[in-house]
Amino acid sequence: MYKIVLKRGKEESLQRFHPWVFSGAIARIEGEPEEGEVVDVYTSQGEFIAKGHWQIGSIAVRVLSFHADEAIDAAFWQRRLTTAYAMRQHIGIAARNDNNTYRLVHGEGDNLPGLVIDIYARTAVMQAHSAGMHLVRMEIAEALKKVMNGAIDNIYYKSETTLPFKADLYPENGFLQGGSTDNVATEYGLQFHIDWLKGQKTGFFVDQRENRSLLERYAKGRSVLNMFCYTGGFSVYAMRGGAKLVHSVDSSAKAIDLTNKNIALNFPGDERHEAFAEDAFKYLDRMGDQYDLIILDPPAFAKHRDALRNALQGYRKLNVKAFEKIKPGGILFTFSCSQAVSKENFRTAVFTAAAMTGRSVRILHQLTQPADHPVNIYHPEGEYLKGLVLYVE
Repeated sequence: MYKIVLKRGKEESLQRFHPWVFSGAIARIEGEPEEGEVVDVYTSQGEFIAKGHWQIGSIAVRVLSFHADEAIDAAFWQRRLTTAYAMRQHIGIAARNDNNTYRLVHGEGDNLPGLVIDIYARTAVMQAHSAGMHLVRMEIAEALKKVMNGAIDNIYYKSETTLPFKADLYPENGFLQGGSTDNVATEYGLQFHIDWLKGQKTGFFVDQRENRSLLERYAKGRSVLNMFCYTGGFSVYAMRGGAKLVHSVDSSAKAIDLTNKNIALNFPGDERHEAFAEDAFKYLDRMGDQYDLIILDPPAFAKHRDALRNALQGYRKLNVKAFEKIKPGGILFTFSCSQAVSKENFRTAVFTAAAMTGRSVRILHQLTQPADHPVNIYHPEGEYLKGLVLYVE
């Protein structure tokens, strides 16, 4: 087994069960581990403290276990997946008649750093964010099939864009098991086409489920603008909530096509909805003041800390536009999914935007990711989704 020895004092975060070892904390490496291999981590005093997947980069080890005698084998993957599935059952999100769309594995939140698994009806979409998880994808798929015990038929692997490119892994997206083309899943009684073949993330933004449900409660009789609509999740919920009209905007023509398909799937022939393939800022510039419910759910403006300043400027600019145009008595749902942007950073950007427009604004809700995207209490970085629901006078 390869041995990673830490510098003096660098074991403190691991003693608090944080699941990352940074490259700067390492004093020496015994052996020459390949990316993705399992390594043991020792303190400067020679005491075992953790084991995990080795990777070249800032995060050098993603911890899988803090127990020296725990083997990382087929039984390990089955135990961890069983625990993750049981939690989703206990909180009432798995195995529901009105919902077969949820996240089964959320990386560090489920003590499986580098792994994401989303369930869409009879298909599981698996995504690896580390070389280690990529190398054991077939073992994980076998364990997943056993744990789900007939609840899924297909396992689709979708990691071409999420793995570190320097690792030279050459991943290919495709089915590890099954091969169904049925891509319709149900979320709280609404149906959606899931584009796991070419769509963003695993094909759908599962993390906005509860926030979409909340929006439905505010939609009745309102004129709704869904910016960065992707496949129209918020739009479909607004329609069911009784919105007067719903406009969906995204720069991607493919996303707009899928949005229209999802509207037709749930509300065939309903003329309240219209979609526009257009740049968000250009649309906000040219639109009037016809909307009294606006959703701003942009893609991550900052994927790393070096981009933080520009990201915060982007959030300010975007929210200024919405505050300027929304009707008095309007409601704004505004989000950031950038992990590098803290809750405080995001709130400051939105508050600054409100002050710049002189509008009187009150907070109705402070939003985050749903329970099937749990945050490991020892890994606060896992709380990435921030949202505010604001009443604008």
